[in-house]
Amino acid sequence: MNTAKNSCGRALFLLVMAVGVVFTAFAPAQVTLNQLSEDTFTDQASQHLSEVEPGTFSWGSTIVTAFQVARIYGGGGADIGFATSTDGGTTWTNGYLPGLTIYYDNGPNQAASDAMVAYDALHNVWLICTLPIGNTNTGVAVSPSTDGINWSNPVTVTSLGSPDKNFIVCDDTATSPYYGHCYVEWDDTSQGDLIEMSTSTDGGQTWSTEQPTRGNDYGIGGWPLVLPKGTVVVPISGFNGDVIAFTSTNGGKSWNAAVNISSDNSHYENGGLRSAGLISAAIDAKGKVYVAWPDCRYRSGCAENDIVYSTSTTGAKWSAVKRVPIDPVSSTVDHFIIGLGITPGTKGAKANLALAYYYYPVSNCSNCELYAGFIQSSSAGKTWSSPVTLAGPMQLTWLPNTFSGYMVADYVSVGFGNGKAYPVFAVAQEPKGDLLQEAIYTTASGQDISQPELETLSAEGDVPVPNAHSDHGPREFLDQEDRIPVSGQRPPERD
Repeated sequence: MNTAKNSCGRALFLLVMAVGVVFTAFAPAQVTLNQLSEDTFTDQASQHLSEVEPGTFSWGSTIVTAFQVARIYGGGGADIGFATSTDGGTTWTNGYLPGLTIYYDNGPNQAASDAMVAYDALHNVWLICTLPIGNTNTGVAVSPSTDGINWSNPVTVTSLGSPDKNFIVCDDTATSPYYGHCYVEWDDTSQGDLIEMSTSTDGGQTWSTEQPTRGNDYGIGGWPLVLPKGTVVVPISGFNGDVIAFTSTNGGKSWNAAVNISSDNSHYENGGLRSAGLISAAIDAKGKVYVAWPDCRYRSGCAENDIVYSTSTTGAKWSAVKRVPIDPVSSTVDHFIIGLGITPGTKGAKANLALAYYYYPVSNCSNCELYAGFIQSSSAGKTWSSPVTLAGPMQLTWLPNTFSGYMVADYVSVGFGNGKAYPVFAVAQEPKGDLLQEAIYTTASGQDISQPELETLSAEGDVPVPNAHSDHGPREFLDQEDRIPVSGQRPPERD
């Protein structure tokens, strides 16, 4: 066992966790879970024990996930934790990122948030992109590692403005003209959530000056993906009640104006849960991009969200929206906070889609019960398996509280190893005294996503409700990871 120093007084564990270390407290769950990490901090600013919001990436037999540890009410966590499997999900090693916060290994910042993971195949480097939160401003940084376990101090991408909801991707196609380019996206809330992009060509050691799109577009929660020939496609939630996307065809030298994907018609979750309604996206081996988001267009009165998606092979033209048939449109189930993945190497009509999400069994709730779920398709969404309950029920009061509600995540994620999907998500148990009991988990044996004979669900023939629209006004997003309200008016939400 390796150990590392923790300035907060508890010994940080860097622990290899075998499949036998499992979590089985939730009777309704249909799988056995494996706890990947634990909050060992003791600082006064955080809500212990808590971990939220994992981002995940897979390359070969390695899966790396990163997440906030010890959530702070005003924004971010005491540090960013990681858990890495180098054997396709069988065993995991975990720890914390050095040099980010004052709570661990001499970092300068008060908190860190929004962890996302990428791998640069040309330079053989893993990159965890984070949002360091200081006393007066935020920034964007990347922490590099050559093995996904030992991490170096972060490299600054930008310290200008007030960034939020960063994301990272690298061009890992050896035949691409931009092989080895990595791209970071964020929105600058000091400029009304202006979308910004930066590019690295040296394994994340240096980054270009940030630049907006040619349309000076605004949005939040972008999800950049790279097509096999090097075009970067960035779906993102817009501020006109829509989902939009923009592209770069020259390796990040410039970014085209955004195009519309679809309207975004969402139900606002009950119970005081923080639920931002952000998108998730993934790409198949041939370069078909899928973007998914919670949407109520199929529900009478916008009373619940389904998960819907659209696809594109160019980033410029997008398909009609389709529904993921997790539950009938007549059900009371509300679906939200999602993570979409596609099994590496699968493509076309045989693309294996894996979708993790949270849900309420009854949308119109006051003492709401929260569950985690999973559904899959081996036919590019033509048919789907029956949904699987991963965890629940969880009471919202078991979660850390934030300025914008009880928090389990703004997004979740899916990793892949040995031909199986590993949904990664936060699970909470009942608190013990003053300590929460929330941590990051995955399924112990992975989810088999290559069983077309078991896929019986279809959304074929489902029709949206006429004139469907959101049951709430424009969301107000906040800068410094929900610390300071953005001033100025939002564009009106569109049907």
